[in-house]
Amino acid sequence: MAKAQKREWVWLQCKETGDLNYRTQINVTGNATKLELMKFSPRLRKRTLHKIKRK
Repeated sequence: MAKAQKREWVWLQCKETGDLNYRTQINVTGNATKLELMKFSPRLRKRTLHKIKRK
């Protein structure tokens, strides 16, 4: 049987508004850098920088 993957659910938080707009999985092992992505913010109606927020 295959081993369970070491992945964790995290939220992507908009840096400008602080809203938690997206939820995604990241690989826990070997992930030294913080994930930051340009994603669409519905409140501002434009693309903004989103960073990882763990609950």
